[in-house]
Amino acid sequence: MDRSLYVAMTGAKQTLLAQTANANNLANSQTAAFKSDFEQFRAMPVFGPGYPSRVFSMAERPGTDFSSGTLQATGRDLDVAVDGQGWIAVQAKDGTEAYTRAGDLKMTPEGLLQTGNGLPVLGDSGNPIVIPPIRKIEIGSDGTISIVPQGANSASAVILERIKLVNPARDSLEKGNDGLIRLKQGTPPGTGTTTGATPDLNVKLVQGSLESSNVNVMSALVDMIELSKNFELQVKAMKSADDNAGATAKLMQLA
Repeated sequence: MDRSLYVAMTGAKQTLLAQTANANNLANSQTAAFKSDFEQFRAMPVFGPGYPSRVFSMAERPGTDFSSGTLQATGRDLDVAVDGQGWIAVQAKDGTEAYTRAGDLKMTPEGLLQTGNGLPVLGDSGNPIVIPPIRKIEIGSDGTISIVPQGANSASAVILERIKLVNPARDSLEKGNDGLIRLKQGTPPGTGTTTGATPDLNVKLVQGSLESSNVNVMSALVDMIELSKNFELQVKAMKSADDNAGATAKLMQLA
């Protein structure tokens, strides 16, 4: 097989992978606190018999855009947004500690405090936060949860727990396939906990607000058009390589 056909084929395949990442960004343009993924192409040499004179493109995700979205007021008591830098600690489905900025919190009938997609919110102790039957709840700017127990008057507010808020260095973070942020492998955990980053008292929350996605919709739409054109170009290159192979075969038959 002519190597140009292989190069064009891999180019089309990698373009589709890049289009998938871009489509995922677009699909989450309205997801609270979603962090968009970067994508790029990198030239890789084609190794084999002879000199590696040809290259193919490889799509990869070099990183995640950790810039903040805008704060949108909701007025809901359980909605919180991180003001500035920092993350809310949650328990991922595999039981490990992970981080998010999506503060659309809710309570289960058993009182477990969760994110909108059902992940338990962790306290400074590293354990999921459980809230007893309440009349009113307030989340302070430092993450402190104050409640008025059911049946008590408003003057009987008590401090229940503090949401674990962390702010590790950005170069120590990575985004997983589940959309959650974690410490990179090999990063030493904070001295305050055994499994994750140290709580940071400087991280602040805004109650009654949510952070929007940081996806630039217009830019993502332009990228989608560009990737579609690139895919068409690769398909044309494959057709040209196939036509050249057919013409060569005919010449060999005449000879």
